[in-house]
Amino acid sequence: MTLTTFALVRHGQTDWNAERRLQGSTDIPLNDVGRGQARDAVAFLSDQPWDTVVSSPLGRAAETAEIIADGLGLKVARLVPELTERSFGPAEGLQAGPELEALRIPGGFRGGETDEAAADRGIAALEELAEEFAGKRVLVVAHGTLIRLTLSRAIGRTLDSVQNAVLNLAHHHVTDGWQLEYFNGERVTAGVES
Repeated sequence: MTLTTFALVRHGQTDWNAERRLQGSTDIPLNDVGRGQARDAVAFLSDQPWDTVVSSPLGRAAETAEIIADGLGLKVARLVPELTERSFGPAEGLQAGPELEALRIPGGFRGGETDEAAADRGIAALEELAEEFAGKRVLVVAHGTLIRLTLSRAIGRTLDSVQNAVLNLAHHHVTDGWQLEYFNGERVTAGVES
């Protein structure tokens, strides 16, 4: 049985995160707090060996991945467009309030990518990586909503928001499906039959 392990790490903080604005596919850079979070992530990731590092191409994720990879003595193997954060369409840049609520529709926001489409894209990206790096340990730097929706789909359970630069550890078995071991830095045990 081939077991592929994924560390799924959300990028470090950006100014829009600090302001509680929806970022989506808008390319907002890390701030200094976010760079510090990425450096801090090296400590918990260095407990285990990693075979490769891949990232979303958005700057905040790519920079987080570079900082982490450098700290682990690795290089970012490549940027994977399918790991880009979900598009929130015209809701991007907005904070909670009436303007944002006016754009909300079941499963997402008007003019944006649906929960279902983002989860489909995220699962497809991870399964392609599991095939390419079968039996390896893959460190993926991506985005909060994409990670949350993808892992929720993988284990068949709705998960809470993903924190910046913390460990989410999942295992992919070719025959047994997905198992989530850590979520937001806390040990869990949740599996799903494929």
